Amino acid sequence: MKDIIFAMAVRNVKINLLRSILAAVGITIGIISIACMGMLGTNMTASVTDSLSEMADKLSVSPYSGKGGGGGPPGASSGSDNLTKNEYKSIVKIASKYGYVYGVHSIRGKVKKGKDEWNTQIYGLEGSTMKTILDNLSAGGYPSSDNSVLIGSGFAEDNEFKVGSRFSISNSGVKVSGIIESRGMSMDLSTDNAVIMTKNMYESLYGAKDEYNQVNIVLNDINDATMVSNEIESQMNRREETVRVQDSSRMVSMISSSVSTITSFATLIASISLLVAAVSIFNIMMMSVTERIREIGVLRSIGTQKKEILRMFVYEATLIGLLGAILGMILSIIMGYFFILIMVGNTKHFFTYDSLIHLPYAMGVGLIICILSGLYPAWRGAQMDPIEALRAE
Repeated sequence: MKDIIFAMAVRNVKINLLRSILAAVGITIGIISIACMGMLGTNMTASVTDSLSEMADKLSVSPYSGKGGGGGPPGASSGSDNLTKNEYKSIVKIASKYGYVYGVHSIRGKVKKGKDEWNTQIYGLEGSTMKTILDNLSAGGYPSSDNSVLIGSGFAEDNEFKVGSRFSISNSGVKVSGIIESRGMSMDLSTDNAVIMTKNMYESLYGAKDEYNQVNIVLNDINDATMVSNEIESQMNRREETVRVQDSSRMVSMISSSVSTITSFATLIASISLLVAAVSIFNIMMMSVTERIREIGVLRSIGTQKKEILRMFVYEATLIGLLGAILGMILSIIMGYFFILIMVGNTKHFFTYDSLIHLPYAMGVGLIICILSGLYPAWRGAQMDPIEALRAE
């Protein structure tokens, strides 16, 4: 009897094929919306994480802002606004076993080219640090003397500088020895629009000998970030607040979490289309019950049980849901691929488990909603009195 009931459900779907297809299209649209938004969120989060991963292995230690008014201009010679030589040595002692540690001089300094004068970011670094940290020169080489400097790609482009170009910093002439490739957003050194000079030249221009605006740590293992941060704070701030540690991995996590939250909200909005599809299927199933009252009466009069009538209508709703789910899965893969290519710029993470898992999730939700939408009409059809059903016009 079960096979006959299923065969009747298939027949009824075929008889009202156009109506069934239109109902399935509603489910299809809902599945596409949910699956595509889910895959987009996964791919955006993965892409952002990849972009920021190079920054996540860095810690920056700077003077505590409440320590003698640390908000003063960077590069000032007052020890209260900088990390002292002893503080630097303490940080090196704590963190050197976990990665590369280096001190940074930093200031907004005057740069002059001909009659043009403006302020730009200036860093002072040890020569060995330049070669270790800034190992991506697009042209030229590292400074061979104190009056040679590196410049960022943006600074070079904006001012039409090239290797060998000359300009002055705080009335001291310098020559461009090399140009740094664009590094984009960075948690340690923002070099794209900056000038990088030797530590000796910086100290001769701005003072602050052996004192640093910040100390950066490039970790060997990103998993050590929290431990190193806590160790520095516990030892350096034992008596009073002396330093603050900025953990870039936390910032990366916050950004990735924000992207995930936004896309999850967008997926929730997209799921409204499934509710619209559910109303459509409910309406179609109610119409199907109403149109087939006499048929239900005949089936009940020849001994068909209520549960079998119920099963027949549930089968119909399930078939419509399966049709919509299969079509939705196929279109979601095609549309999702091109949608992500346009929105994210690459499909590197498209064919991954975390991305494609949204397809069965969306199909399952669509199919369940379809079946639930058909339950009440199926129950109503099963509860009909056979005699009253046979009398219906």
